[in-house]
This record gives sequence, structure tokens and C-alpha cells, in this order.
Amino acid sequence: MRNKSLQGHRTPKNKEEVKLSKPAEVSVGFKAILSSLQHMRSFMDMPDALRASLKMNQKGGFDCPGCAWPDPDDERSSIGEYCENGIKALAEEATKKRIDADFFRNHAIEELQQWTDYKLGKSGRLAEPMYLAKGSSHYEPISWDNAFAKIANKLKALDSPNDAIFYTSGRTSNEAAFLYQLLVRAYGTNNMPDCSNMCHESSGVGLSETVGIGKGSVTLQDIHEAELLIIMGQNPGTNHPRMLNALEKCKENGGKIISVNPLVEAGLIKYKNPQRVTKMLGGGTHLTDLYLPVRINGDVAFLKAVMYLLLEWEEERGNIIDKKFIEEYTDGYEVFSKTIKATDFEQCVSNSGLEKAAIIQAAEWIAAKEKIIICWAMGLTQHVNGVDNIKEIVNLLLLRGAIGKPGSGTCPVRGHSNVQGDRTMGIWEAPKDAFLDKLEEIFGIEAPREHGYAVVSAIKAMHENKASFFMGMGGNFLSATPDTDFTAEALENCDMTVQVSTKLNRSHLITGKEALILPCLGRTEIDLQKGGYQFVSVENSMGIVHSSKGVLEPASDKLRSEVSIVCGIANKLLEDNSIKWQEFVDDYDIIRDVIARAVPGFSNYNVKVRVPKGFYLPNGARDRKFNTATGKARFSITQLPENKLPTDQYVMMTIRSHDQYNTTIYGNDDRYRGIYNARRVVLMNEQDIKAEGWAKGDHVNVSSHYQGKKRLVQDFVIVPYRIPTRCVAMYFPEANPLVPIDLFAHKSHTPASKKILVTIVKENA
Repeated sequence: MRNKSLQGHRTPKNKEEVKLSKPAEVSVGFKAILSSLQHMRSFMDMPDALRASLKMNQKGGFDCPGCAWPDPDDERSSIGEYCENGIKALAEEATKKRIDADFFRNHAIEELQQWTDYKLGKSGRLAEPMYLAKGSSHYEPISWDNAFAKIANKLKALDSPNDAIFYTSGRTSNEAAFLYQLLVRAYGTNNMPDCSNMCHESSGVGLSETVGIGKGSVTLQDIHEAELLIIMGQNPGTNHPRMLNALEKCKENGGKIISVNPLVEAGLIKYKNPQRVTKMLGGGTHLTDLYLPVRINGDVAFLKAVMYLLLEWEEERGNIIDKKFIEEYTDGYEVFSKTIKATDFEQCVSNSGLEKAAIIQAAEWIAAKEKIIICWAMGLTQHVNGVDNIKEIVNLLLLRGAIGKPGSGTCPVRGHSNVQGDRTMGIWEAPKDAFLDKLEEIFGIEAPREHGYAVVSAIKAMHENKASFFMGMGGNFLSATPDTDFTAEALENCDMTVQVSTKLNRSHLITGKEALILPCLGRTEIDLQKGGYQFVSVENSMGIVHSSKGVLEPASDKLRSEVSIVCGIANKLLEDNSIKWQEFVDDYDIIRDVIARAVPGFSNYNVKVRVPKGFYLPNGARDRKFNTATGKARFSITQLPENKLPTDQYVMMTIRSHDQYNTTIYGNDDRYRGIYNARRVVLMNEQDIKAEGWAKGDHVNVSSHYQGKKRLVQDFVIVPYRIPTRCVAMYFPEANPLVPIDLFAHKSHTPASKKILVTIVKENA
């Protein structure tokens, strides 16, 4: 039997000694090339590595399973249209190692729980469906037909479809995502939490309410043409490395870059483009012209201070505010401008943690430039006031008329490669009636209208025994979500948990009473069905839909595509349904034909997706057609966040290391930050370390206190770093146990992982 006293919820400590060096000042370059080659050589057959790398992100090739940064519309590099992290993702998926029945026969769940996330991920590709029976200590092989039958029988036995939860990660294709939501709605629920709930949900809410579309408004060409890029709460050097090419082009076209981020990141300082010999051999390209190390959650204070100056200068100088744009395309300006003018400028400066002179410099550039883009990521969205952060960005752009014209606009940089496409395909717990009406018209189902569970509410429902079935279409739900112990208890309360996966992760080890692992094809692999070789499609961060077609032989002949898995479950579960699920499996063109009927912007889908560069979806904000209640872009009134900090506490934000992507750990080093052999670290300001009487390398315990509950992680190592005083940073998922389940953004319910009040105590103190 499984040992419930030894939970294994958290990542065990890496036993190697922590090593520290000076943080890097340059990103990519020769070290990135060397790291990429090492990963290919260590985990892949080199012929496969070469063939796959030359097809990654190429027209007619496959989309990188990593980030959602767009590919160029025109020419793409023949050397390689990928980055270091893309190669790491490729090596993870196309690894030579396999996990089969023998692996699980030799390793009990209790043993695997003690492995680090890195060791789990490097164990190999899941090669056949596996079943964990109630009370069993080992997974055992199961046929696909029996696996589908078990799932269907469990779902049919539930008191209500709302007792089941269906999660989706960002890597699911458009075709699989559409069928997945169709299956779930035909079954009778909208319980479809997804990874958007944990990352850019705040962006979607904030943008929808202000400019009428929950997506960014810019294209890649706009980035190149911008006169001023403002990058906020984002670390592109690690999280979206191919973005550095676009930043380099912007700089070479005369643009300036302002970076607003608590940590000074190598990827925003200087970039050595590995595809340009002169840059590699020379000094590279300096990116950031003005670095603003804002205090954690000081972004609204910074933006309000800038807008206060702009309105003041408008009265003094004139021609600062785009009055023509404001009058024609916006509403709410009068009330907004009065509110900003009444703002306490000095209080904003203080709350931001920035020097007044630096804020004035930023405002001068913003006032002088016509083409302005603001980019952001989780550093802005994962706050209690995450939606307001986005609305304040829109306010600033509206003041300057910098939305809906070349070189200007909003740019939320999405994480996973099809997280935006999944939402477009209907993966959403709060669907609009118009979409449900279409599903009913096309498929003859009765689509549920009651909104379902998002991530936080789904976890609570499982924890309170209001839901007893969980299915994850990709991802690593346990490690990605907040409050790890609470989430683990929630999953263990389920009668059955099902994971559709390519690699082993911690969510396979913390399960319901029964558990299934359904191994699927990866992006890199050939998908051969009855109708021939199939391709899928994805949507990138800038609303371009394009094809993705694998080139490598599948890791096992027992793998199924995500489409095949969804339809296999549907055939067992919805036996009386008139939908011909098997036809979808045989020919993915049939899926795209029904998507074209159901989803706006996808007419002639099968024709347009075969254009090598793909096609752009409609984007009202890009064309200054704002789909809001008034038909205009809307100024918003936001509050200056209260950032009072008790004298014995710090404010902590979770971050990624350079050797990980989301919850996938590629290694235990963070080369750019100079941290090696360690993930259980606390990055602290040197002044704070000295004030506490501590030293580099000291071991500490970190606790958070929220609503009377203490959450604790132990044995973390202090690392001095360039970060504002009283602010600290820790890697996730190791720090996720500190994130309270009830601390989330207003309206979007995104976990507030970027602002957690913590107490730090030296071990044995």
C-alpha cells in the first residue's frame, strides 16, 4: 500500500553543495550554444537531434513545445529558428530513455516521491498506459480500451457532471483542445480550469474590460518598429529567449528600451546573437537603456507617477497627451485625469522604490516617443491587484494614443506555446453564450450554461470533497499550482485522477484512490492516422495560427495522439451521442472544418492554415475597433496598492531558474544568476543579509502567514543578489508551498505568487 504518512508532495533537496559566482552581464552567446549541444548529445540520438532542430519553428515543421513567442512572417534562419531553452525542451521530449512497465515494476510510488523533479523528468518518455489501483504501491500496464472504459465508468457513476474537473495545459493543440472542451460540455460541465488561470488571466480580464479583447494588440513587426519598448515584470532571456532577437532589431532601428523589474536580469542587459558572427565575437548588443529595479508590486506606483508627470507637462508644455485619439477612441478620460492629478506623486515615488530622477527620465522618453509598446509577463499578473496592473498599462498607452497604430500597443508575452490557442478553442470555465449556442447548433448537444471551476476553485472543490474526478490534459498540476500541501490533499481526496502526459512528473505520484497515466505523442513526433500523416495547429502570443507537424518516429508504438485519447474517452462515455468521434481521429481536417463553423476568425481554416506562415486572427484593438460596452477604449480608475511591510517580514516573489521551463527542470544551475547545484535558495539584498547578521550560504527556514495559517519551507540557502531591500526571490515549485490558496487576484483569481509576505529565520537560531 502507498505510505500516506510520507506524502512526497514537495521536491526533495538536491544533496550537492551550492556554488555561487558573479551574475552574468551577457545573455546567450557561446555558453548557450555549448549548453544546447550538451543537452542534445546527452539525451538524444544525434541524427534525430539534427533533423528535429532544423525543423523546429520552421514553415512546415513543428512548433517548439516551449514558449509562445511568434516566428517571423517572412524569412526564418536556416541555421536554426530556436533558442537554448527550445533545444532543452526538444531534448526532454525526444530523449532516448523510456518509462515502461518494467520501470514502474522496479520503482514504487513511495520511492519515486523521494526523487527530485529533475530526476523524474530525466527518467525518460512515458511509453505505455499505466494504471494505479486503489491501495497499490506500483503502477501496472493497462490497455487503452480498458483505460478508456475505467474513465467512462467513473464519470458515469458520478452524482453530477459537475463533480468532475478537466484541466488543460498550454501545450495542447487547437484540434485536441477543441475536442476536449466539446467532450466536457457534451458530458455536461464547464469545469475546465487551465494554465491561463495561473498566468495571464489577469491580462485577459484587464484587456477585455479596457480595449475589448483579452489578447495583445502588437505584431512582431511592431516590436521591430517601436521607438520605445517598456518591458515590465518579465525576464525574456530565460523565459522567452527568442524575444531577444526582436529586441536587438528594435535597438538597431533606433528604439530605446526601459526595463522595469525587481531583479537585474542578464537577458535584459546585453545579448550576443549566436546567429551573427560579429555579435558573437564582439561585445554583443546592449539592450536596456534605463533599468528600473522597482520594488515588488511597485509597478502601479511607477505608472501613476509617470502619468502624473505627463499630465503636468501637458498643462505646462502642451502636445504631450494625444487629445485627438482620446476624444475619438476613448471614454472615461475626464474622471481619470482628475484622479491622476490628485495623486500624491511623492507617495508614488516612495512606493515604487525607484529614484525620482529615474522616473522623470522614463517619463521624458515616454512623452517624446510616438511608437510605444509595453510588454509584460507574470511579474505583473500574479498579484492581488494583477488586473489593475494591466489596466494601468492601458491607461498610459491611451494617454499617448499608442494603441492601434504601427509600432505601438499592448504585448502580454504568453508562456506555453498554445496557451492562448486553448482559450480561443473554448477551454474556459466561463464560456460566452454565443460560443455555447454554436456548439448546440453544430453538434446537437445541450451545452451547460453554469460557469465552472477555475484553478483555485477547482482545488478547493476537490479539497472539500465537492469534486471526486480530476483529469489533466498535459501539465504538472500539483507543481504548478499554489499551496502545494493543500493541493496535494485535494488531489488525494479524488476517487480517480487521470494524467495525459509525455514525461513523468510529481502529479503522477500524488494521486486519487485510482490513477491513470495516458502517454501521448509529442510535438516532435509523426502522427499517423487512418487518413494519413496528420498535422495540428497552434496560436502564438500575437494571434497567429499556424501548423505544426512532427518529424521523428514516436517514442513507442503504444502512444496515442491527444486527439485520439480525447475521442477514445468520448466513444466510451458518450455512447448515445450523435457526434462521430472516430472521424475526427482519422482525419484532423474534419476537426478544423467544425472549428471553422464554431469559432470566429477561423473561416476556411483548412485553407489558411496550409499557408506556410499561417494567418492572423481578427484583433479589434489592433485596428482601433474596441469591442467594449461603449465601443471605445476605456480609461480605468485604480487604487495605489498598500505595500506596508511589518519590520520582521520580507515580500517574496517566485521566479524560474535559467535551467527550467514552467515546472520542467532541465538542470540544477542558474547560469545567468551565477547559482549552481541548487534550487532551494533565497535571493536577498546584501544590506538585508548584513542587517540580520547573516552571511552568504547560511541555511534558513521561510514561512508565510496568511489568515492565521502558517506555511513553512525548510533548509534554503541565502544568496546575495541585486534586488531591492526587503524583497526576496525564490524558485518555484520549491516555494509554492508558501503561496496561500486564498491569496489571488481580484476578478481573475490568479494566485498571487509574486507578492507573499514571509518571515525568514536562520536554521538552529
